[in-house]
Amino acid sequence: MKKEKLQKTNAIRMLEKEKIDFQLHEYPWREDHVVEQNNLEELDDSKQKLYKTIVTNGDKTGIVVACILGTSEINLKALAKVSGNKKMELLQLSELEKTTGYIRGGCSPIGMKKLFPVYLSAKAENLDKIIISAGRRGFQVELDPQDLKKIVHAKFAEIEA
Repeated sequence: MKKEKLQKTNAIRMLEKEKIDFQLHEYPWREDHVVEQNNLEELDDSKQKLYKTIVTNGDKTGIVVACILGTSEINLKALAKVSGNKKMELLQLSELEKTTGYIRGGCSPIGMKKLFPVYLSAKAENLDKIIISAGRRGFQVELDPQDLKKIVHAKFAEIEA
């Protein structure tokens, strides 16, 4: 039986190019976001390090990317303040792919079309590893948050509600 070749995403290519140590995780993804019970058990140990990418639009700076704990909500006022904006709103879903190069459910802060300002939750700063999207639905990368900070020129900030 042939081994299936990994289709690399921009995020994976960038991590490899910068020689950043990461581990790839794959899981089944469905449009309704329902994860099967056995996958939940598998992810249970990782819940405290699973981060999501949120793309926002500031009234002064334009696009700003935030990475927060998957079980948390973004504090748009706090993100606006640290990013130099007065007002912040979520990027319209219809604008996501043309702005970042990624689709909903597969948006990574690594390898976007442009290097946008990125803010990582302060909760991630002292963790050994976090898990974020690898740029495709069902693919996640586990890496040191300091490496993520370096590769996307991010800042740590209190941005969770």
